[in-house]
Amino acid sequence: MNMSLLANILAMSTPKPGQPQPPIWIQLAPMVLIFVVFYFLLIRPQQKKAKEHDALLKRIKVGDKVLAAGILGTVTSVREKSVVIRSEETKFEVLKSAVTEIIERSESSESGEKSEKS
Repeated sequence: MNMSLLANILAMSTPKPGQPQPPIWIQLAPMVLIFVVFYFLLIRPQQKKAKEHDALLKRIKVGDKVLAAGILGTVTSVREKSVVIRSEETKFEVLKSAVTEIIERSESSESGEKSEKS
């Protein structure tokens, strides 16, 4: 019974001689729909997250407490592509892209943000 059902389904999918082929846009519609779904579920959220991370990296100031590559520390200097972090008695230089979160803003950067908003 299952084999005859499968054979009937396969027979329906192939066009019979003399039948016109469906228009190309009908055949491409499922592909376009899949791309649109992937865009809104995967690509767009990743782009939004990348923009937020870039904005975070631009806001890093000396004195901020940050989480970078699993290391909690205070920023002692900011360079073009790296950040120097002091954690306890150790100094690390890590890439800015390794900074995942600003845990606590320094007092000087907080007062600068408040004066910009006012």
